[in-house]
Amino acid sequence: AITPVARLKPVFVGGVTVTNATLHNEDEIRRKDVRIGDTVVVRRAGDVIPEVLRPVPEMRPADARQFVMVTQCPVCGSAVERLPDEAATRCTGGLFCAAQRKQSLLHAAGRKALDIEGLGEKLIDQLVDLDWVRSIADLYALSVEKVMGLERMGRKSAENLIAAIEKSKHMELSRIVYALGIRHVGETTARDLARYFGSLDALIAADEAAFLQVSDVGPVVAESLRSFFAEPHNIAVLDALRAAGVTVKLPESVTSTVLQGKTFVLTGTLPTLTRDQAGKLIMEAGGKVSGSVSKKTSYVVAGEEAGSKLEKARELSVPVLDEAGLLTLLGQ
Repeated sequence: AITPVARLKPVFVGGVTVTNATLHNEDEIRRKDVRIGDTVVVRRAGDVIPEVLRPVPEMRPADARQFVMVTQCPVCGSAVERLPDEAATRCTGGLFCAAQRKQSLLHAAGRKALDIEGLGEKLIDQLVDLDWVRSIADLYALSVEKVMGLERMGRKSAENLIAAIEKSKHMELSRIVYALGIRHVGETTARDLARYFGSLDALIAADEAAFLQVSDVGPVVAESLRSFFAEPHNIAVLDALRAAGVTVKLPESVTSTVLQGKTFVLTGTLPTLTRDQAGKLIMEAGGKVSGSVSKKTSYVVAGEEAGSKLEKARELSVPVLDEAGLLTLLGQ
């Protein structure tokens, strides 16, 4: 996404000096009528992210200019597009764009995807800038000797990184699907797709009608999946992953149907289980885990410091369980 940012004269806000503030998107700039050269009121939204609240019109200089959205990506020069039903303007360059490559690699290395410990933002920046890594598959060609020469990378760190990359070669299908960074496909949808299709080949061969048979996959997600697997360069990356020795573990099994048809939302810190562990228990019992509370939510499982999701559950009269209540439902 091409996100406009306000460059500010340094100002002290909420304990920190702020020089940049988010402007969200083109519509937000128009709504607030913020112009280049304005004096603005700045706050830290949620006490964290600096944002421009509003301009001060009486201090506006005569030469203040309207912002005009770029027509080309500032990183790779590709055309940008804004879909009719979206606020964000996006680069169309895909993995040709270095910025998108960096973000796709960061996403793929994440704990819920391939879980490659030690592959952080600064290291990914170096790997992409040196043109050593152009897609996920290129990670598997790295060696200890090669990465040892990078900034802040000694032998031990290099060995740990390569070991983590090697470990990621054998992953559940759901994690691999999530790691691909397909638009609109989150962790839960990736798991549903993995369970329904059972193999990467079946996913690649599926058409839009087949995707629509998967629980909670609607037309937008189905079209996104069809577009992704229709792109030759995406299939080339998947072929390269296989050639590098990446294999798929057997799909996570459903060992009982005690929670069949039930949807759970997890919030807060549970006494003994991590959220991932609790989610796995729910899914093994045939239940689903969602990230947001709605009228369709069967239960909210709340631990310490549960926040807005717990409040929403009470508003909608959704039953709330603690960890012990969840284990009772599971028959444990």
